[in-house]
Amino acid sequence: MNMARVSLNVASVRAGKPKLLVWLVVVVGVVAAAGIAAGPIMSRVEQPKYELVERAGSIEIRNYSEMILAEAKVSGEREPAIQEGFRLIAAYIFGANKPNKTIAMTAPVQQEGKQKIAMTAPVSQQADENDLWIIRFVMPANRTLDTLPQPNDPRVTLHPQPARRMLVVRFSGLATGAIIETKTAELRNYASGHNLKTTGEALAAFYNPPWTLPIFRRNEIMLQIN
Repeated sequence: MNMARVSLNVASVRAGKPKLLVWLVVVVGVVAAAGIAAGPIMSRVEQPKYELVERAGSIEIRNYSEMILAEAKVSGEREPAIQEGFRLIAAYIFGANKPNKTIAMTAPVQQEGKQKIAMTAPVSQQADENDLWIIRFVMPANRTLDTLPQPNDPRVTLHPQPARRMLVVRFSGLATGAIIETKTAELRNYASGHNLKTTGEALAAFYNPPWTLPIFRRNEIMLQIN
């Protein structure tokens, strides 16, 4: 055996390791960057248009035009409920309808907690056995009830939403139940301090796919005001 050649080959492998590590770092970096960008890029879909009336820090007052909503009512805990509602309505827009036609994806996905039993105090976003969660997708602005296909699943229904004025707070990160409660209280306090009368339950809006890094997520809590 030619020992000189063996030594040369070993040295070549060792010399190549730094280059291999560099390439691995580059590949991992590219994959990570793609993952970071994927959420925001994939969220660049049609969103409801609104008129900005007033802004105070992260809180805004907006006028929304009328729109059509596809919604599903799901019972249970908040996070599983939004996943189940998302699945039902996503199936509808991806062809589970008559006549099996797809509908353009929009943002945000909306979630609202609604009590079956009337209560005098504001209802928090923490679900219990008396709650139904309403999950909604906003339909494309160029669609009407007459032009939208009918859902195959009776749990998915279409509803017109009249124009309304909303008090909104925007935030990034994870929209946990505790954060939703905090942001809802922030809106109610703002409304109280500015003589604004709110009506209905708080509405949580999520604009990004679940794999979006928290720092890049856009979440909003909304309250209708008169």
